[in-house]
Amino acid sequence: MLKVHSVETFGTHDGPGIRLVLFLQGCAFRCVYCHNPDTRSRAKDQGTPYSTEQVLALLEKQRSYFRNSGGLTVSGGEPTLQADELITLFTAAKERDFHLALDTSGGVWSRTVNQLYDLTDLVILDVKHIDNAWHRKITGIGNRNTLRNADYRERSGKPLWLRYVLVPGWTDQPEYLEAWARHFSGYRSLKRVEVIPYHTFGVHKYAAMGLRYPLRGVASPTTKQVDRAVDIIARNLGDVPQLVAA
Repeated sequence: MLKVHSVETFGTHDGPGIRLVLFLQGCAFRCVYCHNPDTRSRAKDQGTPYSTEQVLALLEKQRSYFRNSGGLTVSGGEPTLQADELITLFTAAKERDFHLALDTSGGVWSRTVNQLYDLTDLVILDVKHIDNAWHRKITGIGNRNTLRNADYRERSGKPLWLRYVLVPGWTDQPEYLEAWARHFSGYRSLKRVEVIPYHTFGVHKYAAMGLRYPLRGVASPTTKQVDRAVDIIARNLGDVPQLVAA
């Protein structure tokens, strides 16, 4: 059984087309800008159990809206913490010809996660910082596994999207934006890069949970700052079908 935090039907921001999006419970990262701190806990009493059959039933209800590009996206939290259960679900969903996307931060490296990637039509990988020390400062964990997973996906030849959250003072350093782009410049599997401006939409959740928000006083990037970041990435990344500020 999957432990699901929430379900979004008719999602349009987590992969191509119209999608059923499962947000799974549990995450090992502690990102300073996390807007869903309520998905972090891995306690036994957190999350709603969903069986493979229940998810397949939801997919079948939405099938007519998917057309050629839509399907299922599993996000989090961190979905690969439930890789075993997802392999069961993805195997069954592929037999029914649903398009499968995995939205992950890449923090878990294992043979099981490799198997899950192999079943996935599209991996959406959030590479939060190219510098290991900064990545650890932002998430509490280094970026070694994330970059290993990116490399594994590239070697598979199957489609990859990258996401990068732009946070003033944390992830907008020009030299690291250049390094981030150059690292992925030779990726032939890379189909889309999304630069996502930091926002404070989830701050109220911290207050409700009795938590201190780590980035108090940090403003969202201006249009000029976003445009500058996109320009730096574009100049160093090379040809990618889509580079967007999401």
